[in-house]
Amino acid sequence: MTDYSQTLIDLGYIVASILFILGIKMLGRPERARRGNLVSALGMLIAIVAVLFECCLDFTWVISGLAIGALVGVIAARTVQMTAMPQMVALLNGFGGIASFLVGWENYHSQPDNTLFVRVAVVLAVLIGGVAFSGSLVAYGKLAGKVSGRPILVPGHRWLSIAILAGLLACAALLVYVPPGPWLYAVFVLLMLLTLTLGVLGVIPIGGADMPVVIALLNSYSGLAACAAGFIILNNVLIVAGSLVGASGLILTGIMCKAMNRSLGNVLFSGFQSVSGSATAAAVQGEPKPITPEDAYYILEAARSVVVVPGYGMAVAQAQHAVRELGEILENNGAEVRYAIHPVAGRMPGHMNVLLAEANVLYEQLAEMDDVNPIMEAVDICIVIGANDVVNPAARELETSPIYGMPVINADKARTVMILKRSMAAGFAGVDNPLFVRENSRMLFGDAKETVQQLVAEFKES
Repeated sequence: MTDYSQTLIDLGYIVASILFILGIKMLGRPERARRGNLVSALGMLIAIVAVLFECCLDFTWVISGLAIGALVGVIAARTVQMTAMPQMVALLNGFGGIASFLVGWENYHSQPDNTLFVRVAVVLAVLIGGVAFSGSLVAYGKLAGKVSGRPILVPGHRWLSIAILAGLLACAALLVYVPPGPWLYAVFVLLMLLTLTLGVLGVIPIGGADMPVVIALLNSYSGLAACAAGFIILNNVLIVAGSLVGASGLILTGIMCKAMNRSLGNVLFSGFQSVSGSATAAAVQGEPKPITPEDAYYILEAARSVVVVPGYGMAVAQAQHAVRELGEILENNGAEVRYAIHPVAGRMPGHMNVLLAEANVLYEQLAEMDDVNPIMEAVDICIVIGANDVVNPAARELETSPIYGMPVINADKARTVMILKRSMAAGFAGVDNPLFVRENSRMLFGDAKETVQQLVAEFKES
């Protein structure tokens, strides 16, 4: 490779790194998020092409790799539903982790007598990448409903975790400081197995209400693992990209923990503690008050202030466009309409923001939980659409509840609460919601999209 070619490749790495930074910056605001995604994708394209040329591959390999990758991306983008996006993100985090895990494994297998710096990078890539991979698989199972969303506590979980951590530290010390030998490869294999086990044990005791935090944390892990892999293969753009993902993921994790009123250590090592079902059920006493769409129309027609609280059920029903249409009708009828977004509504950070932006809901109408709660008592109607845990008053009132202390939207303090839901079933965290039987609550049962469309039809017919 000539000096001129290497200069062009290095320039490509610099341009890609700049585009990554600009893309992440744009993702900070909803109106620029789509453009930021495209900018970051362009940066990744440039980085991949530069890496392939640095490896001295011919154009056949370059074009084939780009075509296959683009095809897989297009198929995923067009076939994966928005409701399945959280578990898709979990899988992508896992793929990033396993890629770094395999890079570390291959490097140790081919060059066990590498420098001290590279050996440390190999151990970190395997350790962090393995945790990200196996933890992401468990998160995927919980999000996809293949594993219970309730906390699953393994007998002796704490002591088992401590033993595994001690084993990992011992294996890491041996691999870093002891000269390579045939028996040391067995230690490396043990390190890989313990790492994968730790990922499972770290995520499986975490309940459904913590999944958005877990996704952000695993995303950070995959970035940190990629950064370590970059040091192994001495690739600058991988180091930069991994650092960006790792840092932004940790920042987002901190924001999510603050929104959940939970410490990062609590999320990492214990998850929600188990409580007896009777303790939670004891708070839910009374009968729900079901209404029809026609009844709901008369309630909404007289409203002058309306707050809509969207949740995962709205995503499942794909009701966001109908909700936006109802909101416009209510505004034309003289009501002030706002959409209250809980930081962990849905099953991944920003889930509800993306859905409402897709339906062209104005960004100015979106309100954060801290802005809505102080005025909720003056709100005529709070419409809860498919949300559960994020409006559960047990988080404020019932100390024995698994979600006690988690900040929630105080929907129960509105003059009237209209809850659109298929049934009285508990939310993703598996916690019953006493809001459903409050005196000022009305249950509008049915598919959210069909129900909202019926409300729209009632207004249009009047």
